[in-house]
Amino acid sequence: MRPVFINVGERTNVTGSAKFRKLVVEGNYNAALDVARQQVEAGAQIIDVNMDEGLLDGPKAMRTFLNLIAAEPDIARVPLMIDSSKWEVIEEGLKCVQGKPIVNSISMKEGEEAFRHHAVQCLRYGAAVVVMAFDEQGQADTAARKIEICTRAYNILVNEVGFPPEDIIFDPNIFAVATGIEEHDNYAVDFIEAVKVIKATLPYARVSGGVSNVSFSFRGNEPVRRAIHSVFLYHAINAGMDMGIVNAGDLPVYDDIDAELREAVEDVILNRRQRTNVSNTERLVDLAPRYKGEKGAAKVVDLKWREQPVAGRIAHALVHGITEYIVEDTEEARVSVERPLHVIEGPLMDGMNVVGDLFGAGKMFLPQVVKSARVMKQAVAYLEPYMEAEKA
Repeated sequence: MRPVFINVGERTNVTGSAKFRKLVVEGNYNAALDVARQQVEAGAQIIDVNMDEGLLDGPKAMRTFLNLIAAEPDIARVPLMIDSSKWEVIEEGLKCVQGKPIVNSISMKEGEEAFRHHAVQCLRYGAAVVVMAFDEQGQADTAARKIEICTRAYNILVNEVGFPPEDIIFDPNIFAVATGIEEHDNYAVDFIEAVKVIKATLPYARVSGGVSNVSFSFRGNEPVRRAIHSVFLYHAINAGMDMGIVNAGDLPVYDDIDAELREAVEDVILNRRQRTNVSNTERLVDLAPRYKGEKGAAKVVDLKWREQPVAGRIAHALVHGITEYIVEDTEEARVSVERPLHVIEGPLMDGMNVVGDLFGAGKMFLPQVVKSARVMKQAVAYLEPYMEAEKA
């Protein structure tokens, strides 16, 4: 059975979101809370909170924000990941969090003694930990180095510190591909291969990563970046990746990516043999401008799917989370059948079965399924009065 992938929301991170950083620096914590709320509503199952900004008092900002979250049940219902490169900020967060937090991250970059100390502190607070593939020699880039460091860290944590292996989350480093530097071409493959070995040899440990790193070389071209994230996750999840820091709700359905773009992206991600004398990176760079929308240009919505029969339109709306037409399509389906219940048992369930198949195959992610559920809920709500009238 394919594992369920956990989305870690990335927008409450001052180093990754200019909007969130501006709100926190200005002290506008109410609006900052809305950013966290939007992530949960979009399907994030964990929220990553980072306050590493030069203009901020990191510990104070972390304490303030986490205390505010604790008073918001719709946000506090998901676990929190306390993310910082500074131990004092992490510890301040650990003192505030209700429930079981996740520390992101600890590593052996300062040696084994500091690593053990931080691990013991996390254990005392009851926190799970993200362990970076980073040691005294630097960050691991090859699969062999990733596996070596993670195995060494696992043995220290489990056999020496007594850390529960199920509370260990390895981050074997996702690096940017398609940078034009040949040494970087295998970075995605190295990550995927390391995931397979970690999951096979380090019992109960989980694997995570910062997904947006993989597309860093295409900053400014969001459609291509989203395609890279979706393709990368499709292969990484099938290799055993359990969770990832990603913009929840902003991933295209794998099968919806333009076929030419998807093939070019997969060639880059999997470092496949070049099809021509043009490198995989050069091919993707040449394709990328076609998919980059001009700033300020009106977004063109493709409504060809509206030409399908009503069952096809309902399935399309469910898969893509489109609510605009679901009431009129549900009504059209209702008048064509004997009972309103038949709409639920027929086209609506058929559409949700397609959603389930895509999710099971790793071609849809939980935020997209959440949107599908909202469409289904709206359609059923429309049918309910008719079903009540039928009972009467």
